[in-house]
Amino acid sequence: MKAIMVMYDSLNREMLEPYGCNWTKTPNFRRLAEKCVQFEQCYVGSMPCMPARRELQTGRINFFHRSWGPMEPFDDSMPEILKKGGVYTHLVSDHQHYWEDGGATYHNRYSSWEIARGQEGDNWKADVAHAYEKGAGTVFENKKVMLEYPLYARMMAQDRINRAEMNTEEKTSQAVTFANGLEFIERNHGEDNWFLQIETFDPHEPFYTLPKDKELYPHHFEGDAAMEADWPPYAPTVESENTIEHVRYNYAALVSKCDRYLGKVLDVMDKYNLWEDTMLIVNTDHGFLLGEHGWWGKTSMPIYNEIAHTPLFIYDPRRADLAGEKRNSIVQTIDLAPTLLEYFGMEIPKDMEGKPLKQVMDDDTPIREYAVFGYHGSQVDVTDGRYVYMHAADHQGEKVYEYTLMPTHMRQMFQPEELQNIELAGPFSFTKGCKVMKIEKKDMMGDTTSFGNMLFDLNEDPTQNTQIHDEAVEMRMKGYIREYMEKNDAPKELYKRLGL
Repeated sequence: MKAIMVMYDSLNREMLEPYGCNWTKTPNFRRLAEKCVQFEQCYVGSMPCMPARRELQTGRINFFHRSWGPMEPFDDSMPEILKKGGVYTHLVSDHQHYWEDGGATYHNRYSSWEIARGQEGDNWKADVAHAYEKGAGTVFENKKVMLEYPLYARMMAQDRINRAEMNTEEKTSQAVTFANGLEFIERNHGEDNWFLQIETFDPHEPFYTLPKDKELYPHHFEGDAAMEADWPPYAPTVESENTIEHVRYNYAALVSKCDRYLGKVLDVMDKYNLWEDTMLIVNTDHGFLLGEHGWWGKTSMPIYNEIAHTPLFIYDPRRADLAGEKRNSIVQTIDLAPTLLEYFGMEIPKDMEGKPLKQVMDDDTPIREYAVFGYHGSQVDVTDGRYVYMHAADHQGEKVYEYTLMPTHMRQMFQPEELQNIELAGPFSFTKGCKVMKIEKKDMMGDTTSFGNMLFDLNEDPTQNTQIHDEAVEMRMKGYIREYMEKNDAPKELYKRLGL
């Protein structure tokens, strides 16, 4: 048995033809849907990038205890369990967060790994003479303000240096990533017991593509074509409708590039008839707002369905007769680790909250009533498939804490001033008897508490444009959140903060 995962970052399902988009060009996603089971109710869990990848490996939600951070010493890692059980695991990726401080323990869980450099201001190529003028060079008004801060200015400058090194198709980081993945398949297609994860950062911003992809979406842009219009900030949209449309076309061009490289994987599966013995999973960590609800991006606004409701396709060679089927039961990212472990005949650790998706694939038998998702210290969201409820803190003065043995943020270690008042807490039910550091959280990524509680009826309002008020529904959804917090052994102070 073999398995391949093709994973994207920030892939908005509303931009894919199998999910109903009628203007993007994604023929290989259509081709994929004809072979796979397509999941209609897949939701995120822990947000954003690295919290999502931690639950991809551990099969459990982590945002109640931790924000962005590494794998912990007590975590059950799906690729490591496979590796120890005799399944060779290989990661190819250009997702630069893996080699930042906050992601440094993920890739070594695999038997081997390869990286491609250059995405999103990755500290890659050196050009000491290059400088980026603060507040200039972008069509985004909010980003001009952001560029007054050294981090954003540095990232923009580094990105321009990196792009100069990716000026031909085969040198772009997505192309290198898929070339590495295809090389693994070419070399090992005749072997047994391996898992390959091909993970590209695209179509995450910046939406950098070469002219041949942009030509798929001809349009007239009224702004300065020389200014950066492919890296929106996580901020309200204050740009013109023409600019918003232009940015959406840039994103669509990158999605079409993702589609082309997906086609290469499908081609090699056809070439070697890997459909006989190889599982294929195509997924993403979360979506992205492209002007919907008046916002760009993620983290700074409520987790609307454009972010939370994600595409998922699975081909299981034991269920080849299910080609083209759709399933409506609620599934989440946490289900992928136990699905792969079950496929390879491995025991599923007791701390994994996710469930193998075999019964959903077979006959749409539900594995959960609801899905809980969110950012650490922010609103806690829940959906039962019809309603989406976003629950904010009732006691905003209640402190938020990180629970960790790995004190690193996204790009740096915790600073000494953050570590002055460490307490030991736990052990929690999933920490294998280990107590952990309890550290007060000072800087909130994605704090959407100020938006308050929000309830949407997806049957009547699938685009979430009108909030509703229904006390009975809200009480039921709060009950789901509390029930899941108990199951997840959430920190005690969080119940008070959320008024639960």
